[in-house]
Amino acid sequence: MPRIHRESHRTDRIGWLRAAVLGANDGIVSTASLVLGVAAAGATHGAVMVAGVAGLVAGAMSMAAGEYVSVRSQSDSETAALTLERAELKADDSGERRELTAIYVGRGVDPELAKKVAEQLMAHDAIGAHARDELGISETLSARPIQAAFTSAASFALGAAMPLLAVAIVSSSALIPVVSVTSLVFLAILGGLAARVGGAGVTKGAMRVAFWGALAMALTAGVGRLFGTVV
Repeated sequence: MPRIHRESHRTDRIGWLRAAVLGANDGIVSTASLVLGVAAAGATHGAVMVAGVAGLVAGAMSMAAGEYVSVRSQSDSETAALTLERAELKADDSGERRELTAIYVGRGVDPELAKKVAEQLMAHDAIGAHARDELGISETLSARPIQAAFTSAASFALGAAMPLLAVAIVSSSALIPVVSVTSLVFLAILGGLAARVGGAGVTKGAMRVAFWGALAMALTAGVGRLFGTVV
């Protein structure tokens, strides 16, 4: 019996990985930046903590709503395209066969073979063949709004909890340096893990995420310091 070659690809992770990385990264960056800005303005330790918790709740809900609306729109577009394609298959089956054949020919398949492939695929699953090869819609990469919303909200809350934990356990005098350093470490770890899961370079992923996080925190702390001094 011939040995079956099995390849391990990561495309099935794209949907939830994107939402999870975006949520956790946003949670760390926005919450750390928020508490650093408030702390730099001279607020009390309690006020910084309250601001951070409020930012966690508001951010998690915002991420969930934003992801749901965005991915729901994509899902609606896919559904509308599939509905139209079903109508076209019903109205002009032979025309759709020629269209699918032309797609395969355009990809380099011999015309006679392309015609046979199109006929066999349409006999097996006509809408599936057109969804995949004409519209670019597949089960693996299809939009999942509920999954994206919950993943984004949960990952944001988890990311936001990291700088908040640092705020809770340190004194006011050490708050800014400790939150800054620990948040950058968390961001670097997150970037590295995301790059590894996605099959990219770990070091480059860690540095990229840490850089943008450091920039955001520095700018927010600067604004807090400026306005705190003015007020």
